[in-house]
Amino acid sequence: MKTAVYYNNNDIRIENRPKPEIKDGELLVKVKASGICGTDLMEWYRIKKAPRVLGHEMTGEIIESRSDRFDAGQRVFVSHHVPCNECKYCLAGNHTACETLHRGNYDPGGFSEFVRVPKINVEYGTYVLPEDVSYEEGTMIEPLACVVRAQRIIGVGEGQTVLVMGSGISGLLNIKVAKLKGAKVIATDLVDYRLDKAKEYGADEVFNANEKLDVKADRIIMCTGAMPAFEAAFRYIDKKGVIILFAIPNKNIPVPVEDFWRNELSIVSSYGAAPVDLEEALELIKDGKIDVKGMITHRVKLDDIQRGFKIAGEAKDSLKVVVVPD
Repeated sequence: MKTAVYYNNNDIRIENRPKPEIKDGELLVKVKASGICGTDLMEWYRIKKAPRVLGHEMTGEIIESRSDRFDAGQRVFVSHHVPCNECKYCLAGNHTACETLHRGNYDPGGFSEFVRVPKINVEYGTYVLPEDVSYEEGTMIEPLACVVRAQRIIGVGEGQTVLVMGSGISGLLNIKVAKLKGAKVIATDLVDYRLDKAKEYGADEVFNANEKLDVKADRIIMCTGAMPAFEAAFRYIDKKGVIILFAIPNKNIPVPVEDFWRNELSIVSSYGAAPVDLEEALELIKDGKIDVKGMITHRVKLDDIQRGFKIAGEAKDSLKVVVVPD
């Protein structure tokens, strides 16, 4: 089978590997669509484990099942990271801190023709796609789930002012979820195309990130890794406010300690999504509360994945780039 093996952002090679063989409790899934995530583009982060097959926003059709829970022919979304549901973190509701979640993955990755789904992923991370949710829309379940979890962590709610810094795909999803919760949303970006999209997807106000804002936000959601944005965030956060690192820079962030202390600010982070978040995201898409179809701006074949990475990395007129193996 064909696989796209990541060596670095500018070196993704199409290589042939044997089709995976499955064991008891496992599934073999033919990949139908797999999204390119912003974290896939974080070369300083990804290159540590290269070469490898990336792709964790994957949907497909079950070709072979050795599980009594699923049948061949079913359309599914499969989460790459799943918790054990037994450790102290899971039992406390902190599933994304689970060591099993951080180790687990499917074989080899969504940027391939077929994927072997291990038993634990079958049990805790495989979801049947409703008939009215396409394979491409299903690739948005995981990124939306990450947003659902992040906003739950910081308690986004009605009457708050939420500043979303960075209006790429994660920023737009955060805008949509925050508006559903009744918040006033302000969005920033450097690219006019993305600012227009932020307005289209519900932001009450949009600003070029180079402008100085007159705002005090209750919650700031960092959806960019640009260091100037993190420096600006401390100017825009209100007393008792919370800044969440949805995206991260490639170096440590300087914190104005006196303001942090006197104004009782909080800085938190959010990594990944738990099963409860995935289930909520699937429901939001299925019920039409968040329309993700229009956020998918580009589609590339597996053989053309290098171009897909280029489009996603340049971030000019793209939101979500999806790899479609067929």
